[in-house]
Amino acid sequence: MTTLVAFTILVALVGVERLAELVVSKRNAAWSLERGGVETGFGHYPFMVVLHTGLLVGALVEAWVRRPDVPSALAWSMLGLVIASQALRWWCIGTLGRRWNTRVIVVPGLPPVDSGPYRFLRHPNYVAVVVEGVALPLVHASWITALVFTVVNAGLLTVRIRAEDAALATLPPVESGVSGA
Repeated sequence: MTTLVAFTILVALVGVERLAELVVSKRNAAWSLERGGVETGFGHYPFMVVLHTGLLVGALVEAWVRRPDVPSALAWSMLGLVIASQALRWWCIGTLGRRWNTRVIVVPGLPPVDSGPYRFLRHPNYVAVVVEGVALPLVHASWITALVFTVVNAGLLTVRIRAEDAALATLPPVESGVSGA
């Protein structure tokens, strides 16, 4: 199997993972809305979907069109980062449980989660997104896609994190020793 075919399979697997996320997200968003959840920041959501789809498509198109030589050290190190970013993402999903979704929906009265990776970072899922956005294309030396995604995603995350922080500010504070998870 060529590295290009292996890369295509990897990107397809990440695409399948994204579809699994959307299934979980839809179920969890319904759970939140049934409990009075309030969605904010929905204006940027369609752009986010296009950007993340563009990451997968762009990485593949660039790899197949440019057919770059890929140093094995680059491929393996970036694959390690892709796997680590997936692990972090699913740790976030598992920690937030029913409260995790791809939209900004908060349920009034539920305190913010402060367990799992949220003990260490306010927005660990976005760390996973940033790392994956660089690492996935670079598994096959698709540096143009990595660069474009990173720059555009930085702007999107600025908007997204502001919306999320404003929504989280409406929640009650975490009581000492009590986790919102």
